[in-house]
Amino acid sequence: QVTLVESGGGLVRPGDSLRLSCAASGRTFTFSNYAMGWFRQAPGKEREFVGSVPYSTGTSVYADSVKGRFTISRNDANKMMYLQMGSLEPEDTAVYYCAAGLQSTVSVRSPRKYSYWGQGTQVTISS
Repeated sequence: QVTLVESGGGLVRPGDSLRLSCAASGRTFTFSNYAMGWFRQAPGKEREFVGSVPYSTGTSVYADSVKGRFTISRNDANKMMYLQMGSLEPEDTAVYYCAAGLQSTVSVRSPRKYSYWGQGTQVTISS
């Protein structure tokens, strides 16, 4: 059993920064074997890819809409992943989900890659 728990969401103003965390747990869960990703879903919209860090020494990948503003990092020893968000815009308002999937040929941008999902954390950008 694998559990992912997001935290750090909240209400901030445009231009502010926010850091989300994702804590992974599971007795047989080897964190370093998994690609980790962030997705988000705004009201009335489909879940969309935000970014991914395939493994601790891999190159992070970002959606064009967040590139240059968001940074993903992971700490395999602590089974944690982070999403540092900067220059936040109202369009970034969404529920943010972390996800874990085994290394495979499926694109990290596809939700199909990920077997495990967190419950989500709400991020609201408003003045």
